[in-house]
Amino acid sequence: MSKTIKIGTRDSELALWQAKTVQQQLENLGYKAELVPVKSTGDIVLDKPLYELGITGIFTRTLDVALLNHDVDIAVHSLKDVPTILPKGIEQIAVLKRGNVNDTLVFNDNEEFLGAREAVVATGSLRRRAQWLNRYPTHTIVDLRGNVNSRLQKLKDNDWNGAIFAAAGIGRIGIRPEDSINLSWMIPAPAQGAIMIAALGENDFAIEACSQLNHEETEICTSIEREFLNKLEGGCTAPIGALAFIKNEEVNFKGVLLSKDGSKKIEVSKTEALGKHDDIADFCANYIIDRGGKRLMDDVKNESKTTNVYSTKSLTEDQRLLFHEKVTAKSSDFIKTNPNRIQKHIVKNEIRNVIITSKNAVDALLTNFSADELQFKNIYCVGRRTKRLVENRIGKVTHSEKNAKALANYLVEFMEGTAVTFFCSNLRLDDLPNILEENNIVVNEVEAYETKFDGVSLDDSVESVMFYSPSTVQSFKQKNDKEVIAFCIGETTATEARKRFKDVRVAKVPTVESVIELVNAHYI
Repeated sequence: MSKTIKIGTRDSELALWQAKTVQQQLENLGYKAELVPVKSTGDIVLDKPLYELGITGIFTRTLDVALLNHDVDIAVHSLKDVPTILPKGIEQIAVLKRGNVNDTLVFNDNEEFLGAREAVVATGSLRRRAQWLNRYPTHTIVDLRGNVNSRLQKLKDNDWNGAIFAAAGIGRIGIRPEDSINLSWMIPAPAQGAIMIAALGENDFAIEACSQLNHEETEICTSIEREFLNKLEGGCTAPIGALAFIKNEEVNFKGVLLSKDGSKKIEVSKTEALGKHDDIADFCANYIIDRGGKRLMDDVKNESKTTNVYSTKSLTEDQRLLFHEKVTAKSSDFIKTNPNRIQKHIVKNEIRNVIITSKNAVDALLTNFSADELQFKNIYCVGRRTKRLVENRIGKVTHSEKNAKALANYLVEFMEGTAVTFFCSNLRLDDLPNILEENNIVVNEVEAYETKFDGVSLDDSVESVMFYSPSTVQSFKQKNDKEVIAFCIGETTATEARKRFKDVRVAKVPTVESVIELVNAHYI
């Protein structure tokens, strides 16, 4: 035992505490050991949240290199920071008995803010952020990076209500403030609170020495948690929690996957007899996947990609799945509508001719009146979906066209009578009434709903935008002054877009799905 075991460690206070613990235990067994501190990328880059750095194993990579270069014999890690798949040639040799698994809330003043609508909590962990927002959706989360000591100091220096730490970390180096509580409801990171020793598979001396430090119960539990993480294909950038513990000869497991903003959560729990627990991680991961976990993981991954397409209408889950893998699309409603109050006398007597060009007009009519009160002799529509909605909820449609201009031309030629009632918005950008009036048809415009612009400023990475009405084009231009490819749902929208963009493309049929096909065709 004359050989000295060189222990590679990060040089933070917590990492050194963990390495010294391993050193002490090895020396208690009669081995000689010395510490070899190194800096990691995770310690050096402090100006970005951990999940934005995009490096798996950010706190372990430097030590991996030191092992492979034979600069150290073993590396000591917080197991929660270690990728589930180790580099070729490096093996997990031992896991020490686990410490406190909980997350801890440290607060500046008192914990009364937990009952308040507004509060500010700091954490650099995506998992903690997501679980906190799931429980307290109106709170604000701010990023917090650095070692344990610097994070505690930042909490003191700011007017945040509190910050979240690993209980094991602040407890091991003896700096846990009195103003703190364990968050027993928050599922910890896989393997949180456990210290792991790694070595080269060829280093028989280090393996023989360190394997004696392994704590079997901790190894079983952390292996289940890390296998669960691996099955979900989640690294440190995914909001995944997992905890296994053994009680009364049974393995108890609970896991969670969340969206980044905490609005979506899928949980699982399972108990198996010790010795018959080998499939518990696989079962629980599949349970999560079968209940929408894969889609949730894809969303998390896509959020880290650069957005190149933006939709000016919120897309459904099924619609988002239609995009090609080269497309990273985001969406929001650039137009917000509210139904207006419509006077009863307008529909009291049977109206001979009515024009309805949108779903919003249908909703506004039915907000004010029952279907029985809407006795229209002839209903004219724009779009197949509007026609279907009208026939399902109001009555039979006399005729429909794919756009407003085509409907106007039809009415000039074939409409009975010389007057029409048009249920429209306060913002009307089509030429339908103008065409009718030029041909001596009286148009009674009724503002059935109010349209408000609600566009947002887009990132420079957005190359193309999906538009669904002339109003969405105008709303976009209120907030953005950039040239993009305009993918339009129909010719009326395209006409407005051509006033502002050089490259305008029109879908074959006026549906969102057809616009998505147009987008895919460009990016494939």
